[in-house]
Amino acid sequence: MGEFSRMIHQRLDDAYASLRSAHADGDTYLADIRQEEINDLRRIAANNDIGVEPPRCD
Repeated sequence: MGEFSRMIHQRLDDAYASLRSAHADGDTYLADIRQEEINDLRRIAANNDIGVEPPRCD
């Protein structure tokens, strides 16, 4: 896995964790921001043939 791919996966992991935290805290603004970030990262991954798995539910 290349550096770009690792960076995309790490940023997605961080964004999903932040999204879960925002939901738990009731922060809808931050949740919206993180969801858009996730959408953008998933789009970038798809455009660069980087496979991404669905988020882990923990």
